[in-house]
Amino acid sequence: MILKNISLLNYKNFESISFQFDPKINCLVGNNGVGKTNVLDAIYHLSFGKSYFNPITGQNIKHEEEFFVIEGNYLKNEREERLIISAKRGQKKIIKRNNKIYEKFSDHIGFLPLVIISPADRDLIIEGSDTRRKFMDGVISQGDPNYLISLLKYNKVLSQRNSLLKYFAVNNTFNQDTLDIYNEQMHEYGSIIFEKRTLFLDSFLPIFLKRQQSISNSKESVNLIYKSQLEEKELRSLLQENAVKDKISQYSNFGIHKDDLIFEIEGHPIKKFGSQGQQKSYLIALKLAQFDFIKEQKKVNPILLMDDIFDKLDENRVEQIITLVDNEDFGQLFISDTHAERTESVIKKVHQTYKMIHL
Repeated sequence: MILKNISLLNYKNFESISFQFDPKINCLVGNNGVGKTNVLDAIYHLSFGKSYFNPITGQNIKHEEEFFVIEGNYLKNEREERLIISAKRGQKKIIKRNNKIYEKFSDHIGFLPLVIISPADRDLIIEGSDTRRKFMDGVISQGDPNYLISLLKYNKVLSQRNSLLKYFAVNNTFNQDTLDIYNEQMHEYGSIIFEKRTLFLDSFLPIFLKRQQSISNSKESVNLIYKSQLEEKELRSLLQENAVKDKISQYSNFGIHKDDLIFEIEGHPIKKFGSQGQQKSYLIALKLAQFDFIKEQKKVNPILLMDDIFDKLDENRVEQIITLVDNEDFGQLFISDTHAERTESVIKKVHQTYKMIHL
């Protein structure tokens, strides 16, 4: 799968600009603030229907403008694919594929597989469990549309159940039969999600460990652990047994919305015991494993975006990562950096075509 070109209109800092891309490696270079990351984010936007860095649609429209348009032309399975995403202030975003509007955005997820590696990924380590669940959900959803459907249904029922608990508190009432209806729905969808997450980690962990060993030259012992309340007991029972607690807190305290991924290095949390370089290597291994997993699931090379790849990594480690592109069938790669000479000197060691795009 290849992104041939992209056009941006009133997107973030760009008024109107177009780019033609090399089918293998594309290097966006220039000073900070010129929009390198915004170009990568526009490419991400075409795959996921939203920004990686700011999911609030209106804040991606150029200041003092009323709308934005992103257009990308792809070659996938020897077929031309044209994607257009447009948004106008105060109106619903529109995604078109070959001039046909998607009725549901979720139908688009996974059609243009993509993986991004960015300094913003550090949120996976320093933020709460919600960020890590979103990562896990994002990986699984690109290869399994039914997972995304179950997740959307679960989140809808969870919201309804929480609203019911608040209604009980405000009106000083309680109805177990009504609560049980939501309990059963949460159990149904939650059980499916828990099973798929468990199977995902079983497949994903060996891929991740292999990537990590390659990046760190087998110097670091790491682990990735899936934690869920459903490991001990089925969700139906947990909800029934903790109805009083939920009633008092006006919130559903048990379910797959409490799951987490534990990141470890040498048997300890990497957040506390990993250096910045070790954390960065861990995250890159995580993202490259995501690439491998999606490639196997979709039977197509995802587009790989590397934003500010030299951030907190020395040149030797960057070279190791770029070399992977040379050694394996990686498909199309996009890199952003502030130093054109540094980037090109590394890229030249890779026996692939490339394009330097100066902003």
